[in-house]
Amino acid sequence: MDELDLEEAGARALVLVDEARRAGTRRLLGLAGAPGAGKSSLAEHLVASLPAGSCVRVPMDGFHLADAALERLGRAERKGAVDTFDADGYVALLQRLRTQLPGDGPVWAPMFERELEQPLAGALEVPAGVPLVLTEGNYLLETEGAFARVRALLDACWFVEVPETLRHERLIARHERFGKPAPRAREWALGPDERNARRVAATRSRADAVVHPG
Repeated sequence: MDELDLEEAGARALVLVDEARRAGTRRLLGLAGAPGAGKSSLAEHLVASLPAGSCVRVPMDGFHLADAALERLGRAERKGAVDTFDADGYVALLQRLRTQLPGDGPVWAPMFERELEQPLAGALEVPAGVPLVLTEGNYLLETEGAFARVRALLDACWFVEVPETLRHERLIARHERFGKPAPRAREWALGPDERNARRVAATRSRADAVVHPG
């Protein structure tokens, strides 16, 4: 499996854009990885480094179930686990993005608002002419349930990886930044997040490449 740094990842993303434009079809690139690995930061970097209008980012996190639904289902203390997302909805969106034609109207996708810790419907616009859609999330390489259908919908999927100590530090800092007291932030990062991270790590071998964003 190829190991990529930030510059090499950017070059490969540009190749996908060029391939899509030459073929007159869209490419879908996935970024998988454990919580805190830097998937969103890498996605933002790639979008900014590519030619304007050539790439749109559509995160999997927009398919988080709302807190009200998690409370009703008894899953609020496992928020972020594989069964706390609308996996079928995410798969349906990817299918729409694959079949969107040049003359079609835009596809509207949800996003996850971290300030609210809630999904927001219809927040991200994907115009029909965009050659590359970049999607990132924990479970893109999952082998069970509805998420197992994701891999076949992606033209390429990379696994984002950083040292575990750095990943834990980032997670704890993120939880604190968005309102959790320090002890609770650490408890969540090393509890529910870590259980999810172990599940995600087990899917690493299904990726096309591993990216070390630094």
